Amino acid sequence: MMGDGVEQGWLSPYLIAHGMNIQQSASLFTVYGVTIAISSWFSGVLAENYGPRRSMVMGLLLYMIGTIGFVGLGMQKLDFTFMLLFYAIRGFGYPLFAYSFMVWITYRTPQSMLGRAVGWFWFVFTGGLNVLGAYYSSWALDYMGYQNTLWSSLLWVLIGAFFALVLNRDRFAVRHAGQSKLKDMLKGLTIVRREPKVLLGGIVRVINTTAQFAFPVFLPMYMAQYGFETKAWLQIWGTIFTSNIVFNLLFGFVGDRLGWRNTIMWFGGVGCAVATLLFYYSPAWFGGNYWAVLAAGVLWGALLAGYVPLSALVPSLVKEEKGSAMAILNLGAGLPVFVGPVLVGLCIGTLGSEGVVWMLAVLYLLSAFLTALIRLPVQHSIKIDRNI
Repeated sequence: MMGDGVEQGWLSPYLIAHGMNIQQSASLFTVYGVTIAISSWFSGVLAENYGPRRSMVMGLLLYMIGTIGFVGLGMQKLDFTFMLLFYAIRGFGYPLFAYSFMVWITYRTPQSMLGRAVGWFWFVFTGGLNVLGAYYSSWALDYMGYQNTLWSSLLWVLIGAFFALVLNRDRFAVRHAGQSKLKDMLKGLTIVRREPKVLLGGIVRVINTTAQFAFPVFLPMYMAQYGFETKAWLQIWGTIFTSNIVFNLLFGFVGDRLGWRNTIMWFGGVGCAVATLLFYYSPAWFGGNYWAVLAAGVLWGALLAGYVPLSALVPSLVKEEKGSAMAILNLGAGLPVFVGPVLVGLCIGTLGSEGVVWMLAVLYLLSAFLTALIRLPVQHSIKIDRNI
């Protein structure tokens, strides 16, 4: 995930500085998000039917092909067509790798420990994508340049693949052997008809990180108006998600103790709505003070982790077909990469950055309302209460 996160905080301002407009930048991230969303859904059903290891290898190969084409052909000449094509291919990579591993965790973890287990997953996921990726790139851009920083992402993903696929010796028994693979893959969509609460969980998951992928498209330019250069922005972004990874672990424990639904509703939904507005207005309210803006961002990053128990709540809504339920949740995790830039591209021209931020805050409140409608089956609730 560190390899995938090296360009997240600076690619949009870099492209705009080299002649593209914000709509083109948003379009690039939108296409990337579409393929991430598709890959996120497939990761659950492919992992369940063909095994997580195979899905992860497929994700690794697609990531490497996409990166080689994006950097070597697209970024080298700033050819927008090649950039769109290969960034889209690159987008298929990390969901197949990471979310297939999430399915693996879900099947191998006892119910009473699932909140903590997914907390650890999101700890390392976010730690690589948003923390180490941002801090590393803030250093690498000065010493290696933009192109070489992107090339170095291949090294990081290969190191990660070595740990997950070579050193990891665990075996996963493929489910539904002998049944129709097409039928099993369609369950990843039809489950929302049989279990509407799974769909609600997927929608809440979309809202969870929409702001996370909308902010990098326009917030660096907004922050620059208050004196925050690219390096300072990357350090703020990295510190925000340092806070986030710590609270990913804490909210895993909190969710197991206070209840998954309550944690998501109050800390995630309501908390993020307030923190989003505070983060946006902090440069103006505090005169561009670095520490005040950083503190507001850290608060937003911490409360963003309030959604961590979703990864325990959604698969617990069903007895069987946990891979199908996880497919919807993974789709919800992938769609924000598409939804975030689309909201910016469609709305920033008419509403401005302030209007986009208010829209994101309202979405967080909507997620709190939807979470209130999600209740575990009685047998699961009793079991969890007894374990606690």
